[in-house]
Amino acid sequence: MDRRSFLASLLSTAASWSGSAALGRARLGLTTASYTQRWLGKYSSFKVPPFGNVLDLMDHVRGLGVGSVQVPIDSWTQDLARRVRQTCESYGMEVEGSVRLPMVDADLGRFEREMRTAKEAGIRILRSALGGRRYEQFRLREDYLGWKDRALQAMQRAEPLTQRLQMKIGIENHKDWEVEELLEALTTVSSEAMGACVDFGNSLALLEEPLKVVQALAPYAVTAHLKDMAVNLCEDGFEMTEVPLGQGSLDLARMIAGLVKGQPDIRLHLEMITRHPLEIPCLTEAYWATFAAKSGVDLARTLTWVRQQSQRTLPRVSGMSKLAILEKEEANIDWSIQYALKCCF
Repeated sequence: MDRRSFLASLLSTAASWSGSAALGRARLGLTTASYTQRWLGKYSSFKVPPFGNVLDLMDHVRGLGVGSVQVPIDSWTQDLARRVRQTCESYGMEVEGSVRLPMVDADLGRFEREMRTAKEAGIRILRSALGGRRYEQFRLREDYLGWKDRALQAMQRAEPLTQRLQMKIGIENHKDWEVEELLEALTTVSSEAMGACVDFGNSLALLEEPLKVVQALAPYAVTAHLKDMAVNLCEDGFEMTEVPLGQGSLDLARMIAGLVKGQPDIRLHLEMITRHPLEIPCLTEAYWATFAAKSGVDLARTLTWVRQQSQRTLPRVSGMSKLAILEKEEANIDWSIQYALKCCF
């Protein structure tokens, strides 16, 4: 059965699994990263119009089968926050925020304004990414260690206000922390207000096993990024990219079960980014600069798995028109939502 036929069959039988769909809607969300092309897009299209703010996004996804969205809150006004709360109540949806932690004391004022605005909107859970791809961002181990210290200080700086507001922030494994490093930071902060945003695929870029990462972070999880990944070998290591759920190589059923078992109320936010594959240059010397004691066994295990899971070609967007990318983005999201509702919950 091809992609179009499978999606059509899912849509045609949706009414027969209303019970599981209701459970899925209560648990399944969507990140703005899934709409990289449409979110705050600077283009004009009647067929696939851009989303100007969170209200446009909520209007669009209301009928797609998701119960929440995860969005940046940095530009929100108090008026927008009140409208978001009203829309949530009207649509029976929830919103999670995405926030930058205060990396220095001087940033505490900005952080507090954003958190209080989020509170006004009814937001209880937020996600934060503190770094980027460490193998691209840092060239020396010392530079990475300096960032890690500052990241921990930012978590400690943010924790008291987050606790007072009775909110929770999930720190994402964002191709920056190895899982043991993130666990150490969360243990050091030791607060219910500071947990993990568990991304299903990111840690693969650090030669970690996705299932084991999810299992390790599950006790600290407050939110999650649901995705599937396709991989392929390349000259300097391997490529990885998000693909519609069920079309990649991740063990989604076990990963979801591992999270939901310990965190039954957690929301899994689809992060289906339609883009060019990322290259993980793990066969270059520069890639290893920030790692103190990563074993060659990790490299061998990962490349063996990638070889076993390799797809002949990975989806790419280069050379596609803007409209074609927009339509592909929408199709990837629709497929993933229907797959999740039918097969994952």
